[in-house]
Amino acid sequence: MPDLTGRTFVVTGGTGGLGYWAGEQLAAAGGSVVIAARNPERGAAALRSLYSHVPGADARFVRLDLADLSSVADAAAELAALPRIDALIANAGVLASRGRQTTPDGFESMIGTNFLGHFALIGRMLPALLEQPVATRIVHLGSISHEFFRLDLDDLQASTGRFREFRTYGRSKLAVMTSGFELDRRLRLAGASAASLVAHPGYSVDELAPRRDILPTPKSAPAPVRTAYRAIAQGKDAGAWPLVAAATDPGAAGGQYWGPSGWRQLKGRPAVVAAKSYARDPAIARPLWAAAEHLTGVTYDLPS
Repeated sequence: MPDLTGRTFVVTGGTGGLGYWAGEQLAAAGGSVVIAARNPERGAAALRSLYSHVPGADARFVRLDLADLSSVADAAAELAALPRIDALIANAGVLASRGRQTTPDGFESMIGTNFLGHFALIGRMLPALLEQPVATRIVHLGSISHEFFRLDLDDLQASTGRFREFRTYGRSKLAVMTSGFELDRRLRLAGASAASLVAHPGYSVDELAPRRDILPTPKSAPAPVRTAYRAIAQGKDAGAWPLVAAATDPGAAGGQYWGPSGWRQLKGRPAVVAAKSYARDPAIARPLWAAAEHLTGVTYDLPS
């Protein structure tokens, strides 16, 4: 990874999992890290861990609840005031575990947080990002799960029929990826220097990552389970590398999809990999984009 001294990176959901590891890796290379996340207590624990493992790290916390559009607006204003943002890593996300739930704004929680919250955050920050003294990269967190589902634009929020958790999660990540690729197309049409990329972590689990004293305590597993995991999975520290590579690699470019280079993109070194063609389909992206602008009330001043 290049020397990141003097560069600033915003990581949403940086208090745990992939986001924490991306922040630690960026800080270890000299980058200034802004953790944008919901819980200040978890933020303080993440900062303590980061300072412990990267002595002299430059890091701070900004409160951001992607499930609440009023919090998104406040955080966007605070983040947009930063003098420099080299990359915004839109990592945060949720996986519901108790059936269909809704955000304070009435959105289904996974679509509302993973997709609409980030859509609103990036849209509100975009004018400032386009005026940055550097060519900002916007990195969206995709998922292998996008390969298993298609978007249902008539039921984007899974409000009809039987609620299927993993299907709704997969569709939320497909929406993130589709809008991420569409954002890069629109940035290119506008002649903007900023770039939009998508990255995914493969099959990454806490059980294979080094231990960190963060909240909640990362999952652990007995040695036989870890051995079984290693055949097809990697730690979340390794899973964060595609996000970091998309944000920092000198050869990275807008519209790329980064992920592990191994079998079925489950694990391995970060590389540019293939996404399903429907994730890049403008005919799907345009109505999805229009729906997101309508639902969030946030519009992008970009050509379509």
